[in-house]
Amino acid sequence: MGINQGPISLDQKYTQSSGHVFLTGIQALVRLPMAQVRRDRAMGLNTAAFVTGYRGSPLGGYDQQLHAARKHLEQYNVKFQPGVNEDLAATAIWGSQQLNLSPGAKFDGITGIWYGKGPGVDRCGDVFRHGNAAGSAKNGGVLCLAGDDHGAKSSTVPHQSDHAFISALMPYLYPSSIHEMIEMGLLGIAMSRYSGCWVGMKVITETVETTAEINLNDEMTPFIIPTDFEMPPGGLNLRWPDDRYAQDKRLQDYKGFAAVAFARANKINRITMDSPNARYGIMASGKSYEDIRQALRELGITPEVAAKIGLRLYKIGMPWPLEPEGVRQFAVGLEEIFIIEERREIVENQVKQELFNWRDDVRPRIIGKMDNHDKRFLPFAEELSVASLASSLTERLLQLDLNPEIVAMLRAKADWFNGRQATQVQAVAPVTRTPYFCSGCPHNTSTKVPEGSRAMAGIGCHFMSLWMDRNTETYTHMGAEGVPWVGIAPFTNEKHIFANLGDGTYFHSGSLAIRQSVASKANITYKILYNDAVAMTGGQRHDGDLSPQQITFQLHSEGIREIWLVSENPDAYPASTIAPGTKLAHRDELDKVMRTVREVPGCSAIVFVQTCAAEKRRRRKRGLMEDPNKRLFINSAVCEGCGDCSVQSNCISVEPLETELGRKRTINQSSCNKDYSCVKGFCPSFVTVEGGTLRKRVPVALDDLGELPEPATTPSLEKPYNIAVGGVGGTGVLTIGALLGMAAHIEGKASMILDMSGLAQKGGAVLSHVRLSQNTANVTCSRIVTGTADLLIAADEVVAVAKETITLAESSRTYGVI
Repeated sequence: MGINQGPISLDQKYTQSSGHVFLTGIQALVRLPMAQVRRDRAMGLNTAAFVTGYRGSPLGGYDQQLHAARKHLEQYNVKFQPGVNEDLAATAIWGSQQLNLSPGAKFDGITGIWYGKGPGVDRCGDVFRHGNAAGSAKNGGVLCLAGDDHGAKSSTVPHQSDHAFISALMPYLYPSSIHEMIEMGLLGIAMSRYSGCWVGMKVITETVETTAEINLNDEMTPFIIPTDFEMPPGGLNLRWPDDRYAQDKRLQDYKGFAAVAFARANKINRITMDSPNARYGIMASGKSYEDIRQALRELGITPEVAAKIGLRLYKIGMPWPLEPEGVRQFAVGLEEIFIIEERREIVENQVKQELFNWRDDVRPRIIGKMDNHDKRFLPFAEELSVASLASSLTERLLQLDLNPEIVAMLRAKADWFNGRQATQVQAVAPVTRTPYFCSGCPHNTSTKVPEGSRAMAGIGCHFMSLWMDRNTETYTHMGAEGVPWVGIAPFTNEKHIFANLGDGTYFHSGSLAIRQSVASKANITYKILYNDAVAMTGGQRHDGDLSPQQITFQLHSEGIREIWLVSENPDAYPASTIAPGTKLAHRDELDKVMRTVREVPGCSAIVFVQTCAAEKRRRRKRGLMEDPNKRLFINSAVCEGCGDCSVQSNCISVEPLETELGRKRTINQSSCNKDYSCVKGFCPSFVTVEGGTLRKRVPVALDDLGELPEPATTPSLEKPYNIAVGGVGGTGVLTIGALLGMAAHIEGKASMILDMSGLAQKGGAVLSHVRLSQNTANVTCSRIVTGTADLLIAADEVVAVAKETITLAESSRTYGVI
């Protein structure tokens, strides 16, 4: 049966205690606190767990999965409480470690798990510093999950949380793949309990947004307590009363060293490949470790070839603080060490420091971001890939005295990768799939500004207005929307500006931006879209109570007197339910309202109320919202193709229709969310149908298909079989990958699925990397290497020709289904 044994159920990813389970990286993090409580119970401890944080890619769906697993979490006393924002969530985690100070404590300790996107880590700098100084509880522990976006696939800037953790003196771990996510998370909690430190754990798309089979057999294995570290009197955990100077002394003199001792005892950093006469070393952390292992495979460097070259490979699971004894043992006898890490160097500088005092005749050269001549070698900004690492490694290995056959092999492989790279640089897609507002999205209307006005953007769906005809310029980080105007207004003759602000951001921290604008007396109008969902990350509800009426009262309390509430149904807001002086208007009057408020001195606000179109669709399907019994059609015989309906609505459901008389317009009924903005144009071609239902296709009679033949050839899966699936967000691309992965799991085979979704929820491109194999060891690198896709399934022609997709294909190897 392969790696899978026994019956399959969707719940077993949380209920099964041994063997292999099939789950996503996010679901592995959901399982993590349950696994910790199980371990504690086995040790006779009565513990609980507290999970809190704020959503953001690549951890955007963590809160949804925690909610979905509520019945399982409750059995293990796991409490999930979303944070209003990241630093308040971290403060609650700090409190979880103080349970022993409460006379009514019901548990021996609480494991605290914080989560947040990279910018949220930055936001928590002060809390992390205070909490880490205070320490963790003896039977508690703190693990902080940092979701980094190295390539800015769904962020306004690329992000690397390493330096923020270092600044707070927090040791941090970096899993190389989903397969060690739970193991390393448990290790981080154990390290936190032992050392008194808060421990970070860095996750990225390639580790947390993947799906695979993972082995649970080591989940209950106890960790090793160091014997070479002497604890100070009283230990290192949180206590009270506790002077701040005593806290700092413990932190500076003991805690980091305790974490290093724990790392050494449990071999978090370790040699994973060695040679009898090793002379060339490779060190890699996190994802880069799996990338370099795959690069070795692609170059044909088998264990036998590696032994002839004299290779030694070092896996780094804790990049900071770097455990020194392991580094020194690894470096003995080496001529050169190649250090691989994405973005800015962390390990490289520590290795240089550790080996600085070695004699010149025994100290190896250090190659990483810089070579031995202080020239740039590995890129600082770009994401590393298997192909780029294969070329870089070959360049260094060819400087050694190697067997001629090995030299020829390496050169041939490197030439192939370099040729692919040259081709990719030249490749230009004829058209790109640009993310856009959903059909019927409130932002189609709310982000418009009157002629002569400008707007500023921020974090959220309205960020996309930057690439639309919306007179929207520049953006800021989350919670500071509009505040750049405070630094511009005194020095310009421009009288006024608009700032877009979503209700999710307003609840998170945006209300403080409004307070700053009021305090500065800047002439600015905040357009606060209340769409009843945090649409950018999955349509979650607010993490607390918030209504349009409450927003008007809060704005009034801040000192704003020019407040408008604009809605599809303004009559739903009686004067008694909104702040004094708040004016009401229909959303069709938004332009008139904006022209009025921009003439009012000081800070003003428009609360624009319209539910997120994607959420409307979901709620209507679930019977949670009324579905209007009306549809709009365009009579192509009458339509003149002027396009005014598209201008009025900015809606992607209004599509071009090519006819004998030229291009007309039509409404895509399958994607239409019944916003009806398109009918605002003065056009006689619209036809309204009330009470009718769309004609459905007659389902295919599957009984008539007969017995399907087996495929002419079936891959053996002795080597990984790579499938790239490309398409548009919301059309089932991710489902295809999930089905293939589950099918492999049912057959007892291994799989690894990476979903590169980015802004998929907004009609952006989606690309799934599906890798299938007989065993897990062959598919630990999540991305398909350039030119190694065996099959390309293209659900969208535009995504199929995108550079990210086409570079995976090779004419002599790849089959395509479009």
